Amino acid sequence: MAETSVTTKAGTGVVADPVPSALVSEYGRTSIADTVVSKIAGIAAREVTGVHNLGGGTARAVGLLRDRIPGSRTNLSQGVSVEVGEKQAAIDIEVVADYGVSIADLAQGIRRNVISAVERMTGLEVTEVNIAVSDVHLAGEDDSDDDTTEELPERRVQ
Repeated sequence: MAETSVTTKAGTGVVADPVPSALVSEYGRTSIADTVVSKIAGIAAREVTGVHNLGGGTARAVGLLRDRIPGSRTNLSQGVSVEVGEKQAAIDIEVVADYGVSIADLAQGIRRNVISAVERMTGLEVTEVNIAVSDVHLAGEDDSDDDTTEELPERRVQ
């Protein structure tokens, strides 16, 4: 292991360089894009029972429109924002919870699953996972306009 000379108020000393991570070694560096981490975190969060969807109202509305376009893919990182450094990542997730689940338990489960998946797949240390619950989904509510025969109200203006 390499050593580095450090000067402090107490004098000059020799300390060992920090242990290289899986991403930074003597042979080079591996960088991971923010989108990679956000997709992994989004998939891991959706795996937790009690998560109805990710993202706030606007993000979900845009996602519904995107899903209607032929050939489009679901945005797996919807509702997830990340900050990725050389060795660490911080993750923010916006969640719509199913009604009836304990939000505290749900948040704990999401954190555990996201940290496990991101650290295992990327080698990054996850420093924090912040969770914002933006809505509660009630059984019977539907986010999409499936081909229902519901009559639209008569327009008042033309």
